[in-house]
Amino acid sequence: MAGKLYLCATPIGNLEDITFRVVRTLKEVDLIAAEDTRHSIKLLNHFEITTPMTSYHEFNKYDKAKYLVEQMKQGLSVACVTDAGTPGISDPGEELVRQCLEAGIEVTSLPGPAACITALTMSGLPTRRFCFEAFLPSDKKEKQEVLEELKTETRTIVLYEAPHRLLKTLRELNEALGNRDITICRELTKKHETVFVTTLECAIAFYEEEEPRGECVIVVRGRNPEELKEEKRQNWMELSIGEHMEYYLKQGMDKKTAMKAVAKDRNMQKRDVYQALLEANDK
Repeated sequence: MAGKLYLCATPIGNLEDITFRVVRTLKEVDLIAAEDTRHSIKLLNHFEITTPMTSYHEFNKYDKAKYLVEQMKQGLSVACVTDAGTPGISDPGEELVRQCLEAGIEVTSLPGPAACITALTMSGLPTRRFCFEAFLPSDKKEKQEVLEELKTETRTIVLYEAPHRLLKTLRELNEALGNRDITICRELTKKHETVFVTTLECAIAFYEEEEPRGECVIVVRGRNPEELKEEKRQNWMELSIGEHMEYYLKQGMDKKTAMKAVAKDRNMQKRDVYQALLEANDK
């Protein structure tokens, strides 16, 4: 009988945030795959968990996942834990889940702490729709592509950042997105937890004077949909109605559909677009 993979959420700071179910599961499984065994041993010792551990991290995630899958095929049950929070969120647990599912191994997630959700709910920014970007890419070109996409993102944006890169990231966000409302959550659930409700420009000025400390979650207000719509409309208005029609016709639209699209883009009635085209043809 095949074993099973348990994704066990562990505290992001305060040890009291661990669930009874996670503690029981960590005691009952055959093996714990930990992102950093030196870090996780403190957690296991605190809760008197003696289950064997093995390292599973970013630099061995492909080969080690294969090994763990083979162990589960033999019937062993494995718990995956990250340094803090829920495995699979911006960590190597994602690869292990993928290989397990491909191999037909059952996977279950034991819910618990997640820094992105914790920060979002404390931010004071809209929570109904949000996007999670984790850490911005280290590759310069890839980072610029992501920032370009975020310029028109209307959902609340959640990012992670280390203290030594926080100021640089805030400057990059401000340059790309403009001076948005943000909330910076630092040292979540720990003794020195802080929630800094501010703007990108004010945060930059603050951290130019004060060195950031502790892991941070940056929550950024999304673009105003109405402002974005108006900006797009203004861009279309730089074209004549004839040029606007030609744009859609070149995309393969028929005249009727193109005229409807032009009317929508310019916030006009379709009959007014038709009349303008007739007048342009008469000249």
